[in-house]
Amino acid sequence: MRRLVLWDIDRTLLYVGGVDRLVYREVFAELVGHEPARLPEKGTGRTVPLATRELFVTNGVSDTDADLLVPRALELIPHRFAGHQDLVLAEGVVLPGARAALQVVHALAGTVTAVVTGNLRPNAVLKLKLFELDTHVDTAAGGYASDDPYRPALVAVAQRRAAERYGATFTRENTVIIGDSLEDVTTGREGGASVIGVASGTTSTAVLREAGADLVLDDLCDPQAVTKAVMKLTGSVRG
Repeated sequence: MRRLVLWDIDRTLLYVGGVDRLVYREVFAELVGHEPARLPEKGTGRTVPLATRELFVTNGVSDTDADLLVPRALELIPHRFAGHQDLVLAEGVVLPGARAALQVVHALAGTVTAVVTGNLRPNAVLKLKLFELDTHVDTAAGGYASDDPYRPALVAVAQRRAAERYGATFTRENTVIIGDSLEDVTTGREGGASVIGVASGTTSTAVLREAGADLVLDDLCDPQAVTKAVMKLTGSVRG
């Protein structure tokens, strides 16, 4: 049996402090000429392209100008983020239990581990690399906001890439998302995957469960609970 486990990154595996928001400020100032008064809401799980458009529009940029500025911003964001690697390491942290959970899930027989994330691909890969989590996921098999700003579409992207790399078929029945936000739940329900909600971000276990997560964990501190949840949702454990 093959299974595909798709990890969210921010507030599920790691947290980079205020660096992402710093990058939004810098890119906005470079393109518009002044600091933004408002930044995208924290912890929502929205994709970077959608959050970037929100950044412009909520700070007085017209829809027409935002259409022109967003592609330029998406080119700048990875460069700006890469320039703050020392700050990422100073402010960032791997969340409790995440490293061990990632390792044990990666070691499950017949399991492909990748990511589905609202990050642009260069930023996602760099975040994992800086915290030495990249050895436990196949970043070439993931789905990124660089592929599509509509997050549920990224499940099919990851399933296709994993199928091409591993010669297996991945569907809702053997694909699981592990994430902390309502967007992660929506991504699975609409995109074609089961969802393990983790209350490691700004969304509670009750809200994740009410939104439709198939299973919910308080955190990732019990690796065996994580693997049991993965196996249950992919048919390896009944009941």
